[in-house]
Amino acid sequence: MEEKKKLSTDLAASTGVDVTRCYQCGKCTAGCVLAADMDIPPSFLMRLLQTGTEANDRRVLGSETIWLCLSCENCVARCPMEIDLPAVMDYLRERSRKEDMVNDKARNILAFHKSFLDCVKRTGRLYEIGLVAEYKMRTMNLMQDVDIAPTMMAKGKLGLKPECLKDNAKKVGRIFANTIDKK
Repeated sequence: MEEKKKLSTDLAASTGVDVTRCYQCGKCTAGCVLAADMDIPPSFLMRLLQTGTEANDRRVLGSETIWLCLSCENCVARCPMEIDLPAVMDYLRERSRKEDMVNDKARNILAFHKSFLDCVKRTGRLYEIGLVAEYKMRTMNLMQDVDIAPTMMAKGKLGLKPECLKDNAKKVGRIFANTIDKK
């Protein structure tokens, strides 16, 4: 029977990031603006990946931390080993999604990501009302924040129909198609 590969091995092959280079200085966690809201601090997440146990790999893939990362790269700027933690988080999010291990608390974040990308793909740019409508349908939080819509519309913050630039949706659609083809 073939032994299951460690998550860190797959991660290194896919992203080029070697988690064993991390020596746990904690600068990534100290500089992360969302570390206090994460279930696993970034430096400890790296340690879990370094251990390579199946239980720790599952813990990492099921964590909320990978979905909260903003990819601001503050951690990369502070890291003495220049470890690309946002690339690690991107890989872990994709792997978590593929293995259906998305943290329950992060399902709304994933729904927002999908809604945002679908909206941009369809209209060629961000259309706020369409984004909100699609997100609300995905999460079934239909009435949440509905009270602020009239104020935003009165102030001109939300348009009823999308602003379209000539051929923009087609051009953006081709970008999406090319990106998907290369994966």
